[in-house]
Amino acid sequence: MTASAVVLAYHDVGCRCLSVLLAHGLQIPLVVTHRDAPGENLWFGRVADLAALHDLTTVYAEDFDDAALAGRIAAEAPDFLFSFYFRRMLPAAVLDIPRVAALNMHGSLLPAFRGRVPVNWAVIRGARETGSTLHHMVAKPDAGDIVDQAPVPILPDDLAVDVFRKVSVAAEIVLDRSVPRLLSGTAARIPMDLSQGAYFGGRRPDDGRIDWTLPARAVHDLVRGVAPPYPGATTTIAGRPARVLRTTWQPVPTTLAPGTVYAQAGRMLAACGDGLAVPIIELEVDGQPVTAATLHRP
Repeated sequence: MTASAVVLAYHDVGCRCLSVLLAHGLQIPLVVTHRDAPGENLWFGRVADLAALHDLTTVYAEDFDDAALAGRIAAEAPDFLFSFYFRRMLPAAVLDIPRVAALNMHGSLLPAFRGRVPVNWAVIRGARETGSTLHHMVAKPDAGDIVDQAPVPILPDDLAVDVFRKVSVAAEIVLDRSVPRLLSGTAARIPMDLSQGAYFGGRRPDDGRIDWTLPARAVHDLVRGVAPPYPGATTTIAGRPARVLRTTWQPVPTTLAPGTVYAQAGRMLAACGDGLAVPIIELEVDGQPVTAATLHRP
């Protein structure tokens, strides 16, 4: 008998992982996704579109409170419940529904970077690698036994979006090799040692403000961790609002005060707190692109 799974999913990871389950022949009686937020930058795949392509019954999480969502899922009596980049904490009443397991795909090498926006946090904190982890869901977020995980490198100039794309592929790989083991009952269950990681909360656009007194490496990591399609790192230049959209890790020594943005040898640089300046590749001042040639022009 073919196993069934209710899928709660959103974003690129949701699309890739839903595709994996379909490729393995699981029956998907219900997909739960999110409505796109008004004004959201939709640079990612839409699970609702993929579900419609496969004629899957789809509902939106925003239409249900916890009790109603539990009832709707329980009506399908699924063997498995999968959460792929779903934006809502699931209560015990939902986690207890599937006959076999409730599993989540998290965008880090758990227990590192538990919690919200793990890809952005990994880049901002200067991690050299991250990945995707398939794990059992329990009441405590990102704390259940690990089934499998796969690492991806974070290169010095990778933006968060670059890393997210790698993590999405890692999620597909992890799920693809885990599904047969889950179906046969041979999948690993590795207890998670939470002492080896930390929990991170969500980020707001205001958290992207640059502290130029920090070392150049920390400034560069913040810029690439919030670079478009995320809101970008913010500062002021000559009293005008600015966004630093991209830097590169080719620092140069400087004696200028932290926060000084200047042009040298045809490129823009910004002085940081450790006596190094980071080259700025893309900069906006008052919403307009600025180059080394136009820097500080009225």
